[in-house]
Amino acid sequence: MVKVGIIGGAGYTAGELLRILIHHPEVEVVFVQSTSNAGNTISSVHVDLLGDTDLVFTEEMPFEKVDVIFLCMGHGKSKEFVEENQLPEGLKIIDLSHDFRLKRAGNDFIYGLPELNREAIKSAKYIANPGCFATGIQLAFLPLAANGLLKDEVHVQAITGSTGAGQKPTSTSHFSWRNNNLSAYKIFEHQHEGEILQSWKQLQPGFASGFNFVPIRGNHTRGIFVAAYTNYNGSIEEANEIYKNYYAGHPFVFVMDENPSVKQVVNTNKAVIYLEKHGNKLVVVTVTDNLLKGASGQAVQNMNLMFGLDEKAGLGLKPVAF
Repeated sequence: MVKVGIIGGAGYTAGELLRILIHHPEVEVVFVQSTSNAGNTISSVHVDLLGDTDLVFTEEMPFEKVDVIFLCMGHGKSKEFVEENQLPEGLKIIDLSHDFRLKRAGNDFIYGLPELNREAIKSAKYIANPGCFATGIQLAFLPLAANGLLKDEVHVQAITGSTGAGQKPTSTSHFSWRNNNLSAYKIFEHQHEGEILQSWKQLQPGFASGFNFVPIRGNHTRGIFVAAYTNYNGSIEEANEIYKNYYAGHPFVFVMDENPSVKQVVNTNKAVIYLEKHGNKLVVVTVTDNLLKGASGQAVQNMNLMFGLDEKAGLGLKPVAF
């Protein structure tokens, strides 16, 4: 039984983690830390968990009683946490922030995209969980990069649900602004661009063409839709074969022959990929749930790999009804 602690337990990603982990057959959730909610029941914040757990938020963090902690804090907070706390030598960490995703001197975290680094994840002590946009966009072109076929600029337009902005309301995330609305933001300078390029270059070190990313705030709550294209000289049949071969051993990624929709993946850990060829352009569509395959579901997938469990354990989630 893997014993788990969650740091920063009141936000969206922690709520998704709890929904998975309290029903995971190989996990015991030992503590859920939240300074602002200490003493309150978990279900008073994550109200859909009423009747599923009697856990209470705590300020205490008994690291010696757990095998792994999930860091569900804001960007910049995880690095501070690791530096400020005396953590046991054998304690594993899965961080859901941006803090450790880019490789730098002194950074011992493995980038936790199983479709890229599965074997390294199995023996890792520290995992940097990928960003939500980054997951869908990377999956769109990993097969080309693995075959040295990223030859030209990559163009991406991707739409995310409002939960991608976190639980704290902002001027662009509250319902009255977001509903019946669309807007682009951080054009060509989104914070996930670095980790995306890092992964493609891991597979194809010579890739030096441009990456043009237009992120869009959608008027839905969860789910990411990626539409991307790049120049590709092969046929659509060859492209589909390359993609299906690459993802053949990865249980959550599906290459479809029909154009997908976000509703196919919401409330699951799946990523669905679809290809079209137009002239010399290969168009790649991917759909994922930003809170699951783009965050907490992928974090549990990483935990399963780290502890030698079935990669799919606890992740038999059901899609939302149409």
